[in-house]
Amino acid sequence: MTDKALKLLGLMRPAGAIEIGADRAAEAARAGRARALLLASDASETAVRKAEYALEGKSALDLKMPFTRRELSDALGVGDCTMAAITDMGFAEAFVKLLAAEDPERYADAAAALAAKHEKMRRRRSEKGTKGHAKTNGTRRTNR
Repeated sequence: MTDKALKLLGLMRPAGAIEIGADRAAEAARAGRARALLLASDASETAVRKAEYALEGKSALDLKMPFTRRELSDALGVGDCTMAAITDMGFAEAFVKLLAAEDPERYADAAAALAAKHEKMRRRRSEKGTKGHAKTNGTRRTNR
């Protein structure tokens, strides 16, 4: 299962669904674009504090990964990766589901929270399309 999760991380990069590196991931979290902030299992205390600071008041998940910096780096095709931010809700949900299947005790709550957020997002998008404003036909209404 962990191989599947790492492969999914690798697919996120060309899709543009992940911000790689502590600075870019923290910026995505502060801007509200991050759905899940991933930290390597051997991340330094500085990286952990940076992640906590970036997530203050934000709704993104803070996930300590079962992968080391080396494993994350290899999966993402970069030199050294301690932190990454998944910015796409579908990818984030799929990734956390894979982690929850491997270690349900640790990641089941996160998977349920992301599934609920994704469902809420889908519902809002569908409601937005049906709650239309009156369509105009291009003519102005005037008092006659």
